[in-house]
Amino acid sequence: MIETELKARVHSPEEVMRQFDKLAPARVEVYQDTYYDRPDGSLDKAGEELRVRTVHGTDGTRTVLTYKAAAVDENSGSKPEHETRVEDPEATHAILRGLGYVPFIAFEKRCRNYDFEAHGRKMLATLVRVPEIDGTFLEVETLVDEDDLAPALDGIRAVLTDLGIGPEDLTRETYTGAVAAQRR
Repeated sequence: MIETELKARVHSPEEVMRQFDKLAPARVEVYQDTYYDRPDGSLDKAGEELRVRTVHGTDGTRTVLTYKAAAVDENSGSKPEHETRVEDPEATHAILRGLGYVPFIAFEKRCRNYDFEAHGRKMLATLVRVPEIDGTFLEVETLVDEDDLAPALDGIRAVLTDLGIGPEDLTRETYTGAVAAQRR
C-alpha cells in the first residue's frame, strides 16, 4: 500500500483543530520515534525509512515497526509503507541493532489525530508539534494502491482547501531532517 500524504505548515492551528473537532473525535498521542539506518546511511540516502514508533495515548501504549520505501511520487513524497505492531519494543530495538542497523535519529512528536471519511476515502489527519521544530504541521493521509495515487492526492488537496490551507503551505520538509538541522 502507498501512504498517500500531504504535509502543510499550519498558521492557525486552533482554527484547524476546531474544524476537525466538529468532524471527528480527537485522539491525542505522543510518538517516540527512533529511526534506524545502515552504518553508511544508505537507507536515508535512498529515501527509505526504518522506524520503531512507540505511541503513548489515553488508550494505552503500543509500538509499531515501519519500513517505508523510496517515494513513488516526488511532489508529495508518498511512499510504499509496511507496518506491523510489535509486542516487545526492547527486543525489536535489539534485533535491529543485532542485524547491523544503527539508530539514526530519535525524537518526540505530539499529535492530535482524527480519523474521518472524505471524498469517498478513509483518511487520517494529524496535527503535529515536534518540540525541537518551530510551528505546527498538518498531515493528511490515506492508504491506496499505486494506481489510485493521483485521485487520492486530489481528495487530500480538497480537504486541505476546505481547511483554508493552500499549495503555498505544503512542505516536503521531513521531521528527521528538521530535527537533525536543529541539533547541529
